[in-house]
Amino acid sequence: NPKGGLTEYLSLVYTIDRSRNRKYFNCEEFQMALEHDNSMMENLYWWGIPTFFRCPNTSLTGNDIALVGVPHSTGNGTTERDQHLGPRALRNISSIGRRVHLEFGINPWEKSKIIDVGDVPFPKANNNEDCIEQITKFFKDIDKEGVKPISVGGDHSITGGILQALGKGNLSQGSSISLLHLDAHTDVFTNVDHFLGARKSAAHWGAYLADQGNVDPKTSMQIGLRGNPRTLDWLKPSYDYGYNIVTMKEFRQRGLQSVIEQTKEVLNNKPVYITFDLDCLDPSIAPGVANLEAGTKGFDIDEAIALVRSVRGMNIVGGDIVCMMPTKDSPNNITAHTAMAIMFEMISLISDST
Repeated sequence: NPKGGLTEYLSLVYTIDRSRNRKYFNCEEFQMALEHDNSMMENLYWWGIPTFFRCPNTSLTGNDIALVGVPHSTGNGTTERDQHLGPRALRNISSIGRRVHLEFGINPWEKSKIIDVGDVPFPKANNNEDCIEQITKFFKDIDKEGVKPISVGGDHSITGGILQALGKGNLSQGSSISLLHLDAHTDVFTNVDHFLGARKSAAHWGAYLADQGNVDPKTSMQIGLRGNPRTLDWLKPSYDYGYNIVTMKEFRQRGLQSVIEQTKEVLNNKPVYITFDLDCLDPSIAPGVANLEAGTKGFDIDEAIALVRSVRGMNIVGGDIVCMMPTKDSPNNITAHTAMAIMFEMISLISDST
């Protein structure tokens, strides 16, 4: 029946099964069979309409968490510009993502109202500055509704557009945002006023958001920095702004628990935004990223998730996962799967607090 849905189809199957002497003992058993078959279909990544985690695509009103695609890739001109394909790659496989969080003891899909609001539109996709303003406009609507956004990029310039909307906004109750920023790079680039023509670029957002007052560096953490520097003073701008920095070398020396304790102390009682650049991970875990840093071991997945979970119970106003390069991913889409796991953690953290 082309006009019917899955339930109608399964009812037809039930009727056929009865004609073949396959009997269900009562309506409850039949309903359980329907739910089982429906669940099996929903877990097929290649079946159906690919929304994030099979969430409904509806309006913002009355919901708790909005999942957003931000397919923007003109803020980072040093790499192949395929980062705009990140949202679609994650949507395509997210139906097989986790349904419950065992450590938190919650089912976020039942505990919270979670929707996929689609992608930010970019009618001038090759114009970085216009795109950043389009992002800000889109997220101001989300902030106005009091719905907490979790986004998939896109290059890291999207964080600038998002936090121009959330900083000093409704979700943050008029306050500056405090960052939990996991990255191989500082993104606080002040030596020149543009990056290959992009002014609000993937390298600049950590500086101009602080200049605007939308981010408070002194109550923000930058963890995992291990980039390939061009100058010996590459960390100086972050220190000048007052960011709390933990390089990868320091992380290895101090250990995970010490850094978690610092993070809890710095971010406590602040409106927290998690921005997760996939290049903070070791390339063996996330090969499909825009700026591979293979010279120093990055986070393994357990370390990264533990750092993300360090803000559990805090006022998390949103988060993003950026810099996925699907065209450079392995055939089994390991980077997309890893990004999906990080997104699920963010969803669960916010759901756990609602």
